[in-house]
Amino acid sequence: MSKATRGSCLSGLKQLHSTSQRARVLPQQRQQQQQQCHPALQQQCRIVATSAATADVEAAPAAAAAAAAAAAQPTANLVTLLRSRGLLQDVTSEDLEKAAADTCLPIYVGFDPTADSLHLGNLLGIIVLAWAGACGHPPIALCGGATGRVGDPSGRSSERPVLSEAEIQRNIDAIAGTLRTILGRAASQLRVTSDGNVQYSTAPASSSSSSSSSSSSGDAADQVTVLNNLDWFGSMSFLGFLRDIGKYARVGQMLAKESVRSRMESESGISFTEFTYQLLQGYDFVHLAREHGVRVQAGGSDQWGNITAGTDLIRKLMAAEGQEPPQCFGLTFPLLVDSEGRKFGKSTGGAVWLSEAKLSPYKFYQYLFQVTDADVIKFLRMLTFLPLEEIAALEAAMAQPDYVPNTAQKRLAEAVTRFVHGEEGLAQALKATEALRPGAATALDAATLEAIAGDAPSCSLPASQLVGATLIDVMVAAGMLKSKGEVRRLIKGGGVYMNNAKVTEELAVVSGEDLIEGRLLLLAAGKKNKMLVRVE
Repeated sequence: MSKATRGSCLSGLKQLHSTSQRARVLPQQRQQQQQQCHPALQQQCRIVATSAATADVEAAPAAAAAAAAAAAQPTANLVTLLRSRGLLQDVTSEDLEKAAADTCLPIYVGFDPTADSLHLGNLLGIIVLAWAGACGHPPIALCGGATGRVGDPSGRSSERPVLSEAEIQRNIDAIAGTLRTILGRAASQLRVTSDGNVQYSTAPASSSSSSSSSSSSGDAADQVTVLNNLDWFGSMSFLGFLRDIGKYARVGQMLAKESVRSRMESESGISFTEFTYQLLQGYDFVHLAREHGVRVQAGGSDQWGNITAGTDLIRKLMAAEGQEPPQCFGLTFPLLVDSEGRKFGKSTGGAVWLSEAKLSPYKFYQYLFQVTDADVIKFLRMLTFLPLEEIAALEAAMAQPDYVPNTAQKRLAEAVTRFVHGEEGLAQALKATEALRPGAATALDAATLEAIAGDAPSCSLPASQLVGATLIDVMVAAGMLKSKGEVRRLIKGGGVYMNNAKVTEELAVVSGEDLIEGRLLLLAAGKKNKMLVRVE
């Protein structure tokens, strides 16, 4: 598509949005506008203009917009693709598969700002949006600035703690930045051809080092739409909510939702605030269908009740207004669990965060690297963009006697870390992994060790307790082992390392030359018990 045509499509979209803000159009007119403008958006996944500053632009010639719309078609069937990757659990209508093959369908996933970072469990929603964009369906990420103030009861045994306004805004800013960066990276690197072939370039994307600013520039940023539902709920009064939304909800249906029923049967019960959450999420779908042509809402399997609340509300509310409701769909993907049914994405230290500020790329990489053989193939399908043929080859190799252990895990950890943290983050994780590997031949430097200091236990000892002291005394003083006898036995067994070099002498002494740049010493007792010792 030429720049002129692309600009015309954007102008058409902006005109549609501006018009919808001034007055409601007839159903037939709205449908025609969506057919003309939204498919053009879908071919390039261009950003939908939502601010008044960008809405005041000259309208595109109708012929140019229509020509661009006619040329836009999905490059591949999203539903078929998601099913093949294990990313499809339920759909609200079997018609979705045919619609996804013939029509570009804007799709959204919601993310509530319950923390200042998304976690590994949220990654499935991001991946579904990335696949949607690659297949020709424009992805929209929705931050729950309003719903986050209420709290989703789905999958919870108690009510979420109430966050302050400032906390919620900080969380939204952080989450929106993450979504723009990761989805922008996917938009510039991931393609799905008409014959279903996956093309994923590992070259650094232009947006891989972008900040969390909402004014990100460049093609990758233009392909990401991040919205905040507080923009439409913020000005809605309680009476308006009851009149415009509540009147179309049936309490019996609301009580039947699993998220509500399970909480009502628990000791804590459910508050009215949480009870109304499904209506808020349902209205999100209504608003996005009207203003952005959204036709599909995707979410985890625990969101089924909230998603169907949206499709029901679209039908009832628009029919009551004398409009022909568009056919909208919901789809769910499975929750991320391991082979034993435990939630994947939780560690002993809490959630596996996507933000580098909360979890280093090294620790993120290591969590994925430690996936069991029973789970690794499943997670390769769900969490990476590797072609299924390559994953099948890895699965076959795992059954062979000459298979190198953890080859598949390494592929998983590299692919997901690259997607979340970019090439730079992956390089950092690999460098740290090598630096902390006992027996590694890589030369250590202070800068590398300081960079990973937060990822390994550390302590400080005076130079007098290091230089000239036996390694046995140093390891006990550092708290790595309880007694000198334990250290001696481990040395005899070949399990003690100093600066990644195996120690074979029981009476080995630490010299000044052993201190890296005169201030650091890396010790290991076995493969997992490591200690970075600093000179005080």
